[in-house]
Amino acid sequence: MNIETLNKGPLFGLRIVEFEGIGPAPLAGQLLSDLGAQVVKIEREHREKSSTNILDRSKSTIALDLKSPGGNKIAKKLISKADVLIEGFRPGVMERLGLGPKDCEKINSGLVYGRITGWGQDGPYSQKAGHDINYLSITGALNAIGLKSQPPIPPLNLLADYAGGTMFLILGILSALWEKTHSKKGQVVDAAMVEGVPALMGLIHSYIAENKWKNEREENLLDGGCPYYRCYETKDGNYVSVGALENKFFAILVEKLGLKLDWVTEQTNEKKWPELSEELKNIFLTRTRKEWGKIFEGTDACVEPVLNWEEVENHPQNKDRNTFFKKNGVLQANTAPKFSRTSANYLPDTDNIQKSLGDILREWQINGD
Repeated sequence: MNIETLNKGPLFGLRIVEFEGIGPAPLAGQLLSDLGAQVVKIEREHREKSSTNILDRSKSTIALDLKSPGGNKIAKKLISKADVLIEGFRPGVMERLGLGPKDCEKINSGLVYGRITGWGQDGPYSQKAGHDINYLSITGALNAIGLKSQPPIPPLNLLADYAGGTMFLILGILSALWEKTHSKKGQVVDAAMVEGVPALMGLIHSYIAENKWKNEREENLLDGGCPYYRCYETKDGNYVSVGALENKFFAILVEKLGLKLDWVTEQTNEKKWPELSEELKNIFLTRTRKEWGKIFEGTDACVEPVLNWEEVENHPQNKDRNTFFKKNGVLQANTAPKFSRTSANYLPDTDNIQKSLGDILREWQINGD
């Protein structure tokens, strides 16, 4: 493989068929296409593309009526040449279209068939509707997020949809592709968000087992109950985040804030946490977020500004590593993670790639008949 090929991303040469959906499946296709995979998304109907739809960037898109013999036939031809299939429908939908795993195995025994749902492909809830907030509800995660005196707060849709869903789908797909190098066979990846979220909670489960975690919100180390792991309002109505968990970092925080040095030895005394929280609350209100930024600049106190969407692009760390970029006025994340060889200076194509069906069939070396 020459250097020109390598610069196209570490997944260059991987062919993926993605079926139109919402939630974690399209993000999985986007992240894999960002890393060089050739993704063709099959939509139910043709629609004009928008530069604001970041989940479609770097993908080629075609519209097929999968219920018609012609559309179904073309989908199967693409699947016959694909390495990976991604779908996020309720269990049974693809089977009814004649595109389920057993159907696809007949035309491509090496296909990695990636399925992502909230509840999984079986079980009593498998046919129920649900969303991120519901999957978090039955895993215990949602109960731990928010203020003690108020209902739990949903963490956007980042935790179940994307962390517990997209990332575990991608993990499963890449694991199956690695296994295929030995067996030469494909397999089905059944990724369920209600299983991905608990898999992220090993540390919390350990704390629970060690009686270091309470069921009440804002009573624990990582849920806002700890005074040195939470956010505080500043004089100008903005906020800073404080994450000085380790004692050596907490000592710097104490020094920079001018607190009594006794706090360094009393850091883990939970009975004194309410007192310390009140002190920190009052101190942070005496200066603006910018002023606190100058005080903590270059230190290991683990204090950082809480930025809004309009500010993140210009943060010096984000600018230096090109974490964000804009195209057509649309702010979006750059490719992650970074690679030493195969992704140097690689920017994703932010446009949904406009190609005809004939172009795609030729690229995939498929007879159009």
